[in-house]
Amino acid sequence: MTLALQDQVEPLLNGTRDWLTGNLTWFFLLAGNIFVLVALGLIFSPLGKVRIGGPHAKPDFSYMGWFAMLFAAGMGIGLVFYGVSEPMSHFSSSLAGTTAGADGVRTDWAPLGGAEGDEAAALSLGMAATIYHWGFHPWAAYALVALALAIFSYNKGLPLTMRSVFYPLLGERVWGWPGHVIDILAVFSTLFGLATSLGFGATQATTGLSYLFGIPNNDITMVILIAVITLVALGSVMAGLDKGVQRLSMINMALAFVLLVFIILVGPTLLIAKEFFSNTVSYLQYIPALSVPFGREDANYTQGWTAVYWSWWISWSPFVGMFIARISRGRTVREFLVSVLLVPTLVSILWMTAFGGTAINQLVVDGYQGVQDAALELKLFAMLGELPLATISSLVGIVLVIVFFVTSSDSGSLVIDSITAGGKTDAPKAQRVFWAIIEGAIAIALLLGGGLGGLQAATVSTGLPFTVVLLIACYAVVKGLISELHSARAAQR
Repeated sequence: MTLALQDQVEPLLNGTRDWLTGNLTWFFLLAGNIFVLVALGLIFSPLGKVRIGGPHAKPDFSYMGWFAMLFAAGMGIGLVFYGVSEPMSHFSSSLAGTTAGADGVRTDWAPLGGAEGDEAAALSLGMAATIYHWGFHPWAAYALVALALAIFSYNKGLPLTMRSVFYPLLGERVWGWPGHVIDILAVFSTLFGLATSLGFGATQATTGLSYLFGIPNNDITMVILIAVITLVALGSVMAGLDKGVQRLSMINMALAFVLLVFIILVGPTLLIAKEFFSNTVSYLQYIPALSVPFGREDANYTQGWTAVYWSWWISWSPFVGMFIARISRGRTVREFLVSVLLVPTLVSILWMTAFGGTAINQLVVDGYQGVQDAALELKLFAMLGELPLATISSLVGIVLVIVFFVTSSDSGSLVIDSITAGGKTDAPKAQRVFWAIIEGAIAIALLLGGGLGGLQAATVSTGLPFTVVLLIACYAVVKGLISELHSARAAQR
């Protein structure tokens, strides 16, 4: 229907997104704050001593392999897509006193009122506003879902599926219709969250191929690209977690590291080093004001950016959470939460500082307006075009997007397959293939039917009910950890 009625579907999807973000932004912001506070509370409480898998469990993966899979699954495509565009957008809008939404269209108030005419203040506020979307809040949502799944699966012996998290509240009813509803919401949330990321990745990769090689930048190219990458993802899915996903995740980390180091070395190196620390301070300084859910005057920042991001991360949380749970056996709760919150946040700050800071420096110091004037999906390549080895670095950027595309698809297929198989991790491979194909098909349908706005609408729509699920899950995981701590203490007597 989405493809057959494109003219009718696009305004419907965009209208749905606008209504939800316009009326329920406060709810997304409040939920995000609760996730962070619960995670911090667990870190500093005695519950942090509980070990995933039991007192004698050993980690299945090294720290390097663990971090690689964690980061690649979490938000790889998004960092590449928004690494240049979001810092530039918030800097420019803060400097001018207005801001555009994540779709690059709507304008009204700048974040926290802006910093009109003051470049230093605009840089500080713009980077803080960017990092806020990639720091503690999204990773807290991921971490809590992952922790809940891991504890109830590895410590309590329940199936690795979302319904198991609610066993302390629902008891045996989790195997009936309430559990079915929870798992169905998790599947749809994951499907549309993945489709959004795949759509962003396809848009940027197609634009990059057109920029470098003159390949037509149109719907046909995007459909072909999604289809080809879905086929590549199938091979990784068939290989399984250790051989397929971990290897691709390590390749991802290597490519991302190479591109990041390249930007740092050939860009404004000293400035990036200095701003990494100043941006971290700015993020911590502004995070209380950016997190306030009520009485905001920066409506387009909260509605056009934050609400969309929060629903996107929450939609990803069953997928990323279940994936992280599967690779985190043997870690203590404190070790797990500190690592999942802190390490990706610091990497995100460095990434945004290097990519966004380089683009902003090109504008302010060199007077180059190419990045500022470029389309959202072209900003990365416009920035790389002003640096040495532009063709090579742009090609690496495209390959990075594609590999992130593949790891997201195959990781998501493994997770959805586990949910629909009732928590089994050894379901028939044909089911994994089916879900990988479905993910690509949904991405194509939403991208053609409603563009990036349509992808965002689908994510917000599924993220809303799942936010309620996650808020209830916060209570369930605390209750489960208290039970586990009491059992461990009793065993020591």
